[in-house]
Amino acid sequence: MSALLFTKSTLTRSKDEVYVAAVALRATKGPAQLLMSTAYSLSVWDLQHFMVIIKPSSPLLSQVIVFDFQPEDPENIYTALAALSGRAVPGVVLTRKLRKLPRSRCWFVGYAEGNAVDKAYDFNNTWEVDLRIGLHDCRDYTNGLVEQLTGEKLVLEHLRRRNGGQS
Repeated sequence: MSALLFTKSTLTRSKDEVYVAAVALRATKGPAQLLMSTAYSLSVWDLQHFMVIIKPSSPLLSQVIVFDFQPEDPENIYTALAALSGRAVPGVVLTRKLRKLPRSRCWFVGYAEGNAVDKAYDFNNTWEVDLRIGLHDCRDYTNGLVEQLTGEKLVLEHLRRRNGGQS
């Protein structure tokens, strides 16, 4: 009869990792797109789009999952004008998979309790999709989802201070 040996690591389930990432805001082609790209390359914090990335602990899942909130049509000039004037615009919560974590502007923020992906989908089901810049946008979504997953409040403010207002 062979003895079964278990180490502590084989008996405890690893936790899903939670990250926040920033990308350039999307804009219509031409001057607006050039302005957004320049602002992003200069690391202007307020002109970035934030999202949450979950890296599942399961060895069966090799991809990471991205969750974010943005306007339904982010490159439409009328959407941009309405959003910039403070009016609500239709938003959408997006979920997609990536093969690996981004190399830059991606920060580890903590571990999730339980199944992070299921919790994120539950959060998305209750998220109000009317987007208002500065009141209910990707920053609020990122802060809310990270708090739901890790318990960390106002994660973007912590990251901003840690990075001196730059990414």
